[in-house]
Amino acid sequence: MKLALKIDVDTFRGTREGVPRLLDILKRHGARATFLFSLGPDHTGRAAKRVFRKGFMHKVSRTSVREHYGTRTLLYGTLLPGPDIGKRAAPAMHQARDAGFEVGIHCWDHVRWQDHVVGADGDWTEREMRRSVERFRQVFGTAPTAHGAAGWQMNVHALRLTQRLGFAYSSDTRGTAPFIPVCRAEVVLCPQIPTTLPTLDEMIGLDGATAENVHEKLLERTATRAQHVYTLHAELEGGKLAPAFERLLEGWKAQGYERVALREIADGLDLKKLPRHEMVMDEIPGRSGEVAVQGPEFLA
Repeated sequence: MKLALKIDVDTFRGTREGVPRLLDILKRHGARATFLFSLGPDHTGRAAKRVFRKGFMHKVSRTSVREHYGTRTLLYGTLLPGPDIGKRAAPAMHQARDAGFEVGIHCWDHVRWQDHVVGADGDWTEREMRRSVERFRQVFGTAPTAHGAAGWQMNVHALRLTQRLGFAYSSDTRGTAPFIPVCRAEVVLCPQIPTTLPTLDEMIGLDGATAENVHEKLLERTATRAQHVYTLHAELEGGKLAPAFERLLEGWKAQGYERVALREIADGLDLKKLPRHEMVMDEIPGRSGEVAVQGPEFLA
């Protein structure tokens, strides 16, 4: 069975420091993965306004934001100008590609996308996505083939654009298995490969999970073998939670999983046989607000 590793790279620091550390870990454990990059400005500090969002304070109280992101990152876009990640951290992105890892798009501006896309119109959404596509071309010299939305935040315009912009697949949702997305009865022919497992920051601080034992609780979920997608973050597993990630890699190998990139799951899909499911917004345990999820099967 395959377990795909999807690495969201949200920040300037995560790109320059977390990505090289993760590359070292992955190579030592013989694991493959997909790196999805934020390509525009790092405006992490502007996320402070989420303090008014339902469940946000409870979530951040369980995981030390300053410890994982650093004080400087938490000031970007407010007291400090946000560095342009695609321009200033391109060498780390090249390092991932040159080491043979799949690379794709996470977003242009992580905070801007996560906080505004759900209510955005088509023009706003297309402008943000095309910015990221153009910057990806500038950084890597090729067109992107994979997209994974920041914070699993999507709207109908973004879903349409995953097809129009020519992505081979997207991983913008939470769910149980690959599917063809449907939104407002409109079928979008860009398959979704959803994240199937909770993230570490969703688990730590709940049900007795700590940084020291969270790997055990996650491995319990994969003990009954099935195809899975695990999303990790360069700022977390490429930082203070690196030991937990290494224990996960060892545990999944012992359980018999081949740890792969998303592309290796996408290449095995038969699009004609994939079920069609509605994409809906819903809450999931451990995360504040709603995210895009794999909804009911669409039978019309």
